[in-house]
Amino acid sequence: MLKLKNVAKEEFDDYVKNHKTKSHFLQSLSWGEFAKAKKNLTPYYLGLVNENNELVGATLLLEKKLPMNFTYFYAPRGYVLDYNKKEIVREMTKKVVEFAKSKKAIFIKIDPDIIIKEYNYLNEEVELTNNHEEIFKTLKSLGYKHQGFTKNFETMQPRYSFRIDLKQDLDEIESHFSKTTKQRIAKSLKLDTEVVIGTKKDLKEFYHLMTLTENRKDFISYTEDYYETLYEIFNGNENSKATLFLGKVHITKTINALEKTLKDINNQISILPIDNLSKSAKNKLNELTKQKENLTKEIEKYTEYRHEYGNDITLSAHMIIEYGNKAWVLYAGNHNILSETYVNYNTYFEHIKYCKEQGIEIYDQFGTIGDLSKDNPRLGLHEFKKKFGGDYVEFMGEWDYITNHFMYFVFTKLVPIYRNLIRKKSKKELKNEIRENNE
Repeated sequence: MLKLKNVAKEEFDDYVKNHKTKSHFLQSLSWGEFAKAKKNLTPYYLGLVNENNELVGATLLLEKKLPMNFTYFYAPRGYVLDYNKKEIVREMTKKVVEFAKSKKAIFIKIDPDIIIKEYNYLNEEVELTNNHEEIFKTLKSLGYKHQGFTKNFETMQPRYSFRIDLKQDLDEIESHFSKTTKQRIAKSLKLDTEVVIGTKKDLKEFYHLMTLTENRKDFISYTEDYYETLYEIFNGNENSKATLFLGKVHITKTINALEKTLKDINNQISILPIDNLSKSAKNKLNELTKQKENLTKEIEKYTEYRHEYGNDITLSAHMIIEYGNKAWVLYAGNHNILSETYVNYNTYFEHIKYCKEQGIEIYDQFGTIGDLSKDNPRLGLHEFKKKFGGDYVEFMGEWDYITNHFMYFVFTKLVPIYRNLIRKKSKKELKNEIRENNE
């Protein structure tokens, strides 16, 4: 007989980290503690045990308090178990529902990271080894309600992502990069840019770049303390790790690199015969002259940048989460200057190499879209991530197990309508106020 029980934190985390198929940082002890610290959620570390008290499944359940003492529970990226074993899925569901009802829960949400479609870098469909259709049927038969095949970022976690198999040779991984990505990494290296691993003291710079990125997208998501707490919690647990990668340009070194190239071009021009140039020699001279003019402008531009911003500038800052055999590019911030140095591309390349060196097997870019229409404002994000040659994967999406149908309707249908009306009313009042002040 299987039982659900509270599990000691260390035992829980070791089980989740080492699970062969369902290990995920969103089910980790670190994420539970972070959700408690910064998201006002209560974490429960639960394990499904057999008669020998051995874990056969586990789940981090995050409790969200609602008005009138109601709650709902969320198991981010689903329960950590073998979804092909129907009896274990059934018992986990039964026990979790009992637990949730005891806490006056309205529903339980899960979103298993089970892939239902996958395409490689050539846009060829990959044959899947998981039996996702049967798992879909199992969840439905147990009473879970599928929330639809969303195409953007409507769900708690992204339903689409790009993943790179780091078990491949690095040369093979690089060969899947787009042509422009290879060229831009090469140019960044030619300009003598640098990518370093940061420390806690670099979080302020990381936050600065995150705010610049978010300002360009017209929203601010998190405070500096949010990122600092995340970094501290994930690095305070031996099973998890948060790593900062900082992409830098040292302008004097870049100018020196450009001047070296300019000197080489001047040398090439100097050895061309002055008189009686052949057609090919004239073409060569025109090409070299154009390169010389461009380099001279580049040197002038970087000299102005150095005067305005100083010599050393951090242009990119990425936070990578490592857990189990996977790594996720959780956050990435970029400066709004010197994009022509392509430091962002070089930063991605460096943490791909780093993750491979650390023995990470799956590198997840953590989120893209399924709606690839030209007018989708997030299409640029998708195309950028696609350039690194990962497999384009689609997860099965969210499922709700409803434990109180009336209150579920109130909180998921009526309350959002009410909030939307209030929001519209506030906008209308603000517009009227602005108009009256301008009259």
